[in-house]
Amino acid sequence: MSFITILIPVFNEEENLHELNVQITNTMKNTKEKYEILYVNDGSKDNSMDIIKQLQKKDRRIAYIDLSRNYGKEVAMAAGFDHARGDAVIILDADLQDPPELIPIMISEWKNGGYDDVYAKRISRKGESFMKKSTSWIFYRVLEKFTKVPIQRDTGDFRLLSRKAHEALRQLRENCRYTKGLISLVGFKKKAIEFERQPRFAGKTKWNYIKLLGLAIEGITSFSIMPLRFSTIFGFIISITAFIYLVIIVLKTLLFQDPVKGYPSLMSIILFMGGIQFIILGIIGEYLGRIFYETKKRPLYFVNEYYAGDHKNKKRISAH
Repeated sequence: MSFITILIPVFNEEENLHELNVQITNTMKNTKEKYEILYVNDGSKDNSMDIIKQLQKKDRRIAYIDLSRNYGKEVAMAAGFDHARGDAVIILDADLQDPPELIPIMISEWKNGGYDDVYAKRISRKGESFMKKSTSWIFYRVLEKFTKVPIQRDTGDFRLLSRKAHEALRQLRENCRYTKGLISLVGFKKKAIEFERQPRFAGKTKWNYIKLLGLAIEGITSFSIMPLRFSTIFGFIISITAFIYLVIIVLKTLLFQDPVKGYPSLMSIILFMGGIQFIILGIIGEYLGRIFYETKKRPLYFVNEYYAGDHKNKKRISAH
C-alpha cells in the first residue's frame, strides 16, 4: 500500500470545493491507498480558505498551504511539490474539468507499469470556445517545434508523478515557471491516458486570453531561444533586401534618370522597418527580463499557514 498526495491549487473556487472533496473521497475508497489531499490556497479573495479549513476539521487526511498572496498557479504547484509527502503526487485542478475518476487508472499504471509520469491527454474539451481550442492547438504545436524538449500535446497539469520524478522537479527552482515544460525536461518514463475534458462544475474560469498569452510566452521563452534566432535571421534578410533595393534605386537614378519615389513609399518603408525593430527589441526584452528575475534568486513564495493534516502538526513557514 502506497501513500498518495493529491495536490490541488486553489484560487477563488468556493463553489467547487465541497463537490470536489466528495468526488475525490469516493474515488479513493476504491483504491484502498492511503492518501492526503493537499490544497494550496493561492491568495483567494472568496471563502475558499475557510471552506478548506472546514473540510479539514471533518477529514484529517486533508492538508493545506495558505500562501501569503496570489502568486499564480505555477508557483502554487511548486509550493505543493515542496510540501507533498506521498510516494506519488497527483496534480488536480479544483474546477472538476479533470475527472477524479481517472486517479485509480493513474495509480495502476504507476504501480504496475512502472511509469513515472502518467498524464491525462485531452481528446475533447467540452464547454470551451472554438477560439480557445484553436489557440491551444496552435500553441502546443508551435512550442513543440521551437523547443528541443519533447512537450506532450493537448495535455494539462492533471497527472501522476512518481517520487523520483517529483524529487527531480523540486530541484528546478527557476522563478519564470512553465510546469508542463519542466516535467518534460526531467524526462523519465511517461504514459498518456486519453479522456474527454468536462465543462467547469461551477464558477468562472480564472484564465483570460491575456493570461493565456502570457503563459504561452513563458513556455516558449523558458525552453527555446528560437525567437532570438528568428530575429537574427530576419534581421539579415531585411538588411540584404534593403541593400539590394538601395542598389536598384541608385542604378535607376544614375543610368535611367528615374526619380526616387516620393513621401508615401518612404514613410511606408520607415514605418515597416521601425515596426520590425520594435518587435525584435521586444523579443530581446522578454529574455532579458527573465534573466533579471532569475539573477535575483528571490524565494518562489511565502507561506502564511501550513497544516500537514496529521494530528496538530501546524506550523508557519516563512519562504521557499
